[in-house]
Amino acid sequence: FMRGIDRAVIDEIQRAPELILSMKQSVDDDPRPGRFLITGSVELFRSTISPDSLAGRVETLELLPFTQAEIEQCDVPEFLTRAFTGDFPAYRETGRTPELIERIVAGGYPEALRRNNATRRVAWLRAYARALTQRDAAEISAVAKTDVLSRMLEFAAAESGRLTNLSALAAPLGVDSKTVDRWLTLLEQMFIVRRIRAWHSNRLKRLVRTPKLHFLDTGLLAALRGDSAKDLRADRNKLGPLLEGFVHAELAKIAGQSSSFVSVSHYRDKDKLEVDFVVEKAGRIVGIEVKAGATAKPEDFRGLKRLRSVTDEVFSGGIVLHDGERIQRAGDRLFAMPVSQLWA
Repeated sequence: FMRGIDRAVIDEIQRAPELILSMKQSVDDDPRPGRFLITGSVELFRSTISPDSLAGRVETLELLPFTQAEIEQCDVPEFLTRAFTGDFPAYRETGRTPELIERIVAGGYPEALRRNNATRRVAWLRAYARALTQRDAAEISAVAKTDVLSRMLEFAAAESGRLTNLSALAAPLGVDSKTVDRWLTLLEQMFIVRRIRAWHSNRLKRLVRTPKLHFLDTGLLAALRGDSAKDLRADRNKLGPLLEGFVHAELAKIAGQSSSFVSVSHYRDKDKLEVDFVVEKAGRIVGIEVKAGATAKPEDFRGLKRLRSVTDEVFSGGIVLHDGERIQRAGDRLFAMPVSQLWA
């Protein structure tokens, strides 16, 4: 079928996986790069529907929802570069992050962002979630209980930002933990959620190794949780998990755009000291803690100080991101700053 085709763009390749082997043969016959551009809404080569991985023949690029820098149409953010070099002022007034809560509930899906009316945006996001779980999931993984998968997605939204507890997700659904694990893997392949691994070291034995569950778009997360901008302004307890998810989504996108390999994990030890995100690049580490308050308190740095003590030689810095107005040094390689520094 593919013979004689010099170049082609194939959209939604997961709906025609039988083309994979034809492309493989065509590329083997004519290995010029760039002959085929294939797009899809699932991580095809991790799924069971692809008959071949095309190893050595394909380069992949993840296109996640828009970053805040892309929405603002500004330059590629230098946050990670500055975080690893410590290139922040000891003190600077920056002003609060403009419309932070509105940014969180809007998310980064282009179609959602086109809807200025919050009711219409939420309706689109919930319809998108239904389409993913009831149609797309059945197409790529032969999920029979799509209604149960839809319910699990809502339960997962309630657990966002927490250590992944398969049993807690499985119990109200009447399925076993293995099924939930398989479904979460499917949702990861569809770029809806991501389980971020726990940071570990062979030298340290008192670390929790359970991954954390996060959504890759906080607009979708807020819609599934039923949280509006008004709700988040009224209740900072509701804002906390969504703000953490917002920072995770930005970090995941920034890491994906980096020219060097960047990994994002979380830290938690048996003393219950934790750091929301541990970013690693070229053997160096930056810890990031997220707080919904307008200032960073001394106790907000406890987890970062522990991480600094156990990784001292490779620890580049620890940052508390908050909903405040200023960048401020808080000790040796420690800073507090507004969330907007992620894209400033």
